[in-house]
Amino acid sequence: MMYLSPWDTTGERYGSYKGRVYLQGASANDASLVITDITLETRRYKCVVFPFFPRMGRYNLNFHEAQQACQDQDAIIASFDQLYDAWRSGLDWCNAGWLSDGSVQYPITNPREPCGGKETVPGVRNYGYRDKDKGRYDVFCFTSNFKGRFYYLIHPTKLTYDEAVQACINDGAQIAKVGQMYAAWKLLAYDRCDGGWLADGSVRYPISRPRRRCSPDEAAVRFVGFPDKKHKLYGVYCYKA
Repeated sequence: MMYLSPWDTTGERYGSYKGRVYLQGASANDASLVITDITLETRRYKCVVFPFFPRMGRYNLNFHEAQQACQDQDAIIASFDQLYDAWRSGLDWCNAGWLSDGSVQYPITNPREPCGGKETVPGVRNYGYRDKDKGRYDVFCFTSNFKGRFYYLIHPTKLTYDEAVQACINDGAQIAKVGQMYAAWKLLAYDRCDGGWLADGSVRYPISRPRRRCSPDEAAVRFVGFPDKKHKLYGVYCYKA
């Protein structure tokens, strides 16, 4: 919740703030404006941090490419505080990624040998500040921009990537982005045990209720891979704004 001095005392509500802004009116002299349902203005409300790497594989983004990669996912590059909050909420990821301050870090809740050692304590591991042009890592993105409908498209056949894109368009939607899947999984507990194409050419599926053959050990967004886009082996996840 944010408090600001109002520019209008009539109680009018405008634009994207409609229904989210009102005068507090705690007393006759109180003209505080209250804004609710804040998204990217704050990390405390309906937000998700997610790791991202491109089709060419892990550790392939310099800092500037990492920033663009997050923007392409309707997100921004995460700050340390945002990653730290995500770690406290259970985020565990063994690949180092860029943060907004130019540092490279990764969150570990379950210490193990390939991730800093089994005998180490849980925490956010820090590689320090790296060369923004020459350093190559993954990236941690941050989003709270989730205003539409994310869904797995029911379709009679499996689809190539191009067919998947068109199928979503035919349904009045767009092929979903990685960030939209993570947001639906984290914020809405979206659960589907079917691998589906996403806009970046990856195939993933979100599991909120771990079960046999569907991420039995933990709730997670499962990564299948970056298949040949001509393979007709998967469905598609769509997003309708």
